[in-house]
Amino acid sequence: MENLRVAVGRGDTTEALFERDTVRTAPTLLDVFQLLVDGEADVAEFGLTFYLRSLDAGAPFLAVPAFPTRVFRHSCVFVHAGSGITRPEDLTGRTIGEFGVYGQDSGVWAKGVLMDEYGFRPERNRWVIGGLDRPMPPFGFTTHPHPAGVEVTAAPAGATLSGMLERGEIDALFTANVPQPVLDGSPAIRRLFGDYETVERDWYRRTGIFPIMHTIAAPRGLLASRPGLAREIYDAFLAAKETAAGRYRARRRLFQAPTMLPWANALDERNEQLFGADWWPYGIAANRTALDTFLRYHHEQGLSSRRWRVEEIFSPELLDT
Repeated sequence: MENLRVAVGRGDTTEALFERDTVRTAPTLLDVFQLLVDGEADVAEFGLTFYLRSLDAGAPFLAVPAFPTRVFRHSCVFVHAGSGITRPEDLTGRTIGEFGVYGQDSGVWAKGVLMDEYGFRPERNRWVIGGLDRPMPPFGFTTHPHPAGVEVTAAPAGATLSGMLERGEIDALFTANVPQPVLDGSPAIRRLFGDYETVERDWYRRTGIFPIMHTIAAPRGLLASRPGLAREIYDAFLAAKETAAGRYRARRRLFQAPTMLPWANALDERNEQLFGADWWPYGIAANRTALDTFLRYHHEQGLSSRRWRVEEIFSPELLDT
């Protein structure tokens, strides 16, 4: 990736990339995305929904199958303790908040899982879009599609979704981040799935899906002008991810003594039993089910003009990965 300006979030899977002078991060992942849109970066990290929305709008981008961020999302659904919501079926007819946009990556996965597993129907709810822990309008950098039958409004000026949930002004919240009142121990908010790890592990056993949040994208013209560049980008991100995985494996030999997390080895052992040796795979083959599922969810929820195919959204030279 010589002479390329790369903008990504800084984390385990990308840390090794920051040895290069041309790799940069930004205050938020939304800013990273904006760097590519504005032409200030050649390669950038995209949330999957924002990437698909950009394609629907005609943006000239193409992705490589590297996935630096993945999160199971049963845990992202929070409810007001006095709402009477104790099971997924109780969400029907409720007012639900969602951070930034109707159909965040986290929300797409959560809605899709609830639709598949519990018969949830987003059109039977009222949706409020705003800032999580600080007031903000719906995102201005992306499109806001939603089906005509779905009621979507902005949060009141000066209001936060976490505050509205804590006061019972909304019944539930789908969020990419944990609300601050939850971190502060507020008794007014709880998760819909209290034992979310057990539920998520069971779902993975049945589906084989570790939800993908983000991918890496570059302008089509750039990739076309430099044959082999897509694979070079992919290999660089893959190597960075493998460097991070190697650190975890090395620390396991030391009982994770270099970290502050008690019983981390026990977690490693449980995860290896469930996921196998490569718990965070890159490439098309290992992720096709997850990608096909997200593309289906995105279309079913009215966020795509049509159902995209994996072969359309990733570089053709990497379809063999």
